[in-house]
Amino acid sequence: MISHLGRYEVIGELGQGAMGIVYRARDPLIDRVVAIKTINLSLAQEEKEEYEGRFYQEAKAAGRLSHPNIVTIYDVGKSGDVAYIAMEFLEGRELRDILNDCVERMPVEQALDISAQVAMGLAYAHEHDIVHRDVKPSNIMVGRDGHVKITDFGIARMASSAVRTQTGMVLGSPKYMSPEQVMGRVTDQRSDIFSLGVMLYEMLTGQSPFMGENVNAIMYQTLNAVPAPPGTLNPEVPDMLNFIVAKALAKSLDDRYQNAREFAADLRACRDSMLRSGGSTSPRASSVPAGKLGDAAPSAGRTEVEAEESRPVPTMGLSKAFDSFGATMRLAALTNDEQEVEEFSKTFKMTRPSMEAIKQAAPVVKPKAKPQQVAVRQAAAAPAYHGKTAEASSTKWGNWLLVLIVLLVLAGVAELIELIFF
Repeated sequence: MISHLGRYEVIGELGQGAMGIVYRARDPLIDRVVAIKTINLSLAQEEKEEYEGRFYQEAKAAGRLSHPNIVTIYDVGKSGDVAYIAMEFLEGRELRDILNDCVERMPVEQALDISAQVAMGLAYAHEHDIVHRDVKPSNIMVGRDGHVKITDFGIARMASSAVRTQTGMVLGSPKYMSPEQVMGRVTDQRSDIFSLGVMLYEMLTGQSPFMGENVNAIMYQTLNAVPAPPGTLNPEVPDMLNFIVAKALAKSLDDRYQNAREFAADLRACRDSMLRSGGSTSPRASSVPAGKLGDAAPSAGRTEVEAEESRPVPTMGLSKAFDSFGATMRLAALTNDEQEVEEFSKTFKMTRPSMEAIKQAAPVVKPKAKPQQVAVRQAAAAPAYHGKTAEASSTKWGNWLLVLIVLLVLAGVAELIELIFF
């Protein structure tokens, strides 16, 4: 084992990665323990340039990020044929090791907490134009206090990077790759969201959503298979979480979470809901049928600013039992506006109901307004003289004027008849 890397004194070996060895070392200048990730550059010239470029890309990508859920980079250097990155030493374990030690699966609350922290770290990276592209349990460190850190930005894609991934080149770990990664297409932040969704599914169920005997079989499953809802494999998973996982694992980019911050908000909303209910799950009457996970939608979301994570905020979203077809028919019966019905159908991407179905729909009965609400509406309408109130007033006086003219005309005709005949 080497004794020094640059100015760092190597204490021991922590493990081996895909590119090299990770050491525990000490920085004598400030007497700080660090982790040093290395890459052996004793390769063919073409491979050396690619790996070295990607290695320094990791340092550049992670080094410009400062977030509680992303490992901190201290230094980068080269010693002979070994390039290295010095980063913070984390007291904890890889999530991969934690999952391997689980008898069956991880507790739901713990899985939600870890996933939410990873999502917040990814959201920060994405907002700085960095996509990780290799989110998996072995790249997640969990501290002794439960604090989570994302590591290994070695194959991250940056907008300003000089190391470009060729089109059609597949990078990442097969079990956690998104469909667009499998097909070798250009990826964005939604690819990381899919990978985190796969990781969350594994934490909740103890198994991967896409399995196969070899890499090709796993990739085929990723592109074509719709996994069973995690709630069918783990009765502790609430219905809301089934919908969250479904949206994270959507094959279509448009159906997936569009940013990791929204994903984190829904995960925290679900965790808070479980804590308020004492950890019990909701009744399964409206659970998603097996094999229909990809068609589900999230039931709630919460906007959560990073600096104010502890401040409660209201949740918003569609009810799991929302019936868009029935709602469309009721809207049609209420408004009798075909154009509005057409727009409503397009919004929910559903077939427009027939006129027979619309006519048979029962009208929506509006709840009676409270006295306070009536008073507010009347007060709000009073000053609107130049709006509909003015128009109604003008119509009223016009009707009276017409009646007066008719009476005057009749009176004039009667006087003329009297002069002629009498």
